[in-house]
Amino acid sequence: MKIEVCFGSSCHVKGSKSILELLKTELKKNGLEDKVELAGSICLGACKENGANMKIDGEIVTGITKENFPEFFKTRVLDVVKK
Repeated sequence: MKIEVCFGSSCHVKGSKSILELLKTELKKNGLEDKVELAGSICLGACKENGANMKIDGEIVTGITKENFPEFFKTRVLDVVKK
């Protein structure tokens, strides 16, 4: 799985750095560092959305916040990688 976190100005202001740190922490905690490639992106073109944006295996996912991160991680990363 490849996850690209947007670090464009809009996503940066909306907390993309914090989201990246949460991703790193959860990947390590779940032993998934070797199954998920993390990368950064300048802009994914979804700046109007609330929260940070990212691309997962080519699909843009919008609106990731610290509050909804646990559910996002479980359904979009953990459940998919562990299948």
